Amino acid sequence: MVDEAGEEALNHTDEPGELNELSYNDELQNVEINLLLEGMYQMYGFDFRHYVRSSLRRRILNRMRAEKLPTITAVLEKILHEPGFVDLLLNDMSIRVTEMFRDPSFFRAFRTYVVPELRKYPEIRIWHAGCATGEEVYSMAILMQEEGLAEKTRIYATDMNEKAIESAQKGAFPLKQMQAFTKNYLDSGGEKAFSEYYKTDHQYAYFQPLMKENLIFAQHNLVTDGSFNEFHVILCRNVMIYFDNKLQKQVHSLFYDSLTSGGFLGLGNKESILFIPEGVNYDEFASQERIYRKK
Repeated sequence: MVDEAGEEALNHTDEPGELNELSYNDELQNVEINLLLEGMYQMYGFDFRHYVRSSLRRRILNRMRAEKLPTITAVLEKILHEPGFVDLLLNDMSIRVTEMFRDPSFFRAFRTYVVPELRKYPEIRIWHAGCATGEEVYSMAILMQEEGLAEKTRIYATDMNEKAIESAQKGAFPLKQMQAFTKNYLDSGGEKAFSEYYKTDHQYAYFQPLMKENLIFAQHNLVTDGSFNEFHVILCRNVMIYFDNKLQKQVHSLFYDSLTSGGFLGLGNKESILFIPEGVNYDEFASQERIYRKK
């Protein structure tokens, strides 16, 4: 399993002294990054201006090296004048670290504590915000089916990256990952043979069409887009660790407005709502697993 720290380490290719080879200093780099992010926002509406700068900087420099460009300004030139290049940079910047039943104890707690509360509703709406390629979305679909709640549940899965959404809609995942996913499923309280949920070829596992019936995939940008429904559950796990304090506050406001009274907010194991002003609007429900309930 690769967590956020590991993902950053994989992207951090700088060697000691490597940046000294660049012909410009850190201050100039920061100016260029500001211009690049502003250009992406003005031209394409993708707003990374309030993402954690250290993470963005590594990803931008990696793209600069891959393209053999001398400066970040040259990256901006390609963004502005070469159609399609922005997609490469968008993929670099997107958060793609995920797996099925990621952090199994979270899904076990959800099954144990949250599901009994959801049974009380005539219909259930769940929003996976920042769903990446959809592994956790299918995990929740399986969980709700096993709990007998699939027919009255709608799961909305969104991400800013259109290609990630297209991938998630296919419900096809590399076969080599199934062993790890199966272990997560069993550790989360799974009740069946995990292989019952998918078919395989020599390369991929394809989840059954039944798993997709109540899934709605759509492109949505947490930074620039507003609320689009009222939800009983919102899951946004290990996404906001990449946001600065201002953007975290903005997104928490969006989630609060989008949750029904008594609704549940699930965050990642590296995130908490307790130390921000918005925390007073929630009760700890399963705090060890970062599950909170709107007052």
